[in-house]
Amino acid sequence: MHQLLRAKLMAAAVTGMVLSAPAVSADMLSGFKNQAAERLGGGGSAGAGGLGSLGLGSLGLPSIGAGATSNVAGVLQYCVKNKYLSATNADKVKSQLLGKLGMESPAAQQQDAGYQKGLAGMLSGSDGSSFDLNKIKDDVKEKACDYVLENASSLL
Repeated sequence: MHQLLRAKLMAAAVTGMVLSAPAVSADMLSGFKNQAAERLGGGGSAGAGGLGSLGLGSLGLPSIGAGATSNVAGVLQYCVKNKYLSATNADKVKSQLLGKLGMESPAAQQQDAGYQKGLAGMLSGSDGSSFDLNKIKDDVKEKACDYVLENASSLL
């Protein structure tokens, strides 16, 4: 009797799993993405594939647009200060961005929340999303800083 009940319960469970496969797959995919980001962030090792197999886009870096110009300038300063970018290239772009915004003075930079977040390593996208550079490993930070510098020129 118990075996028959157990078999029916197993069959019901398998049927439920099969019927909900799309939802499970979406949840699993989300879980895999979170695990990959977590591992790249220093909680574990990135494995043999590293960024080459995952691509920088898999980190979820926000898109850089006009609404985030002061933040991008702050992130560039963060990247230079922490030696992920050369000052020669990044300072020029940062100065141009700040000039475009009329934020050449340290007082104006101090008062701008987006710039201050950028100085702390928080990249804000034009869509309101954000990404904390402090939560990823150094080699990935360097690639993320390159991404910001490459895309910052589109804001000029």
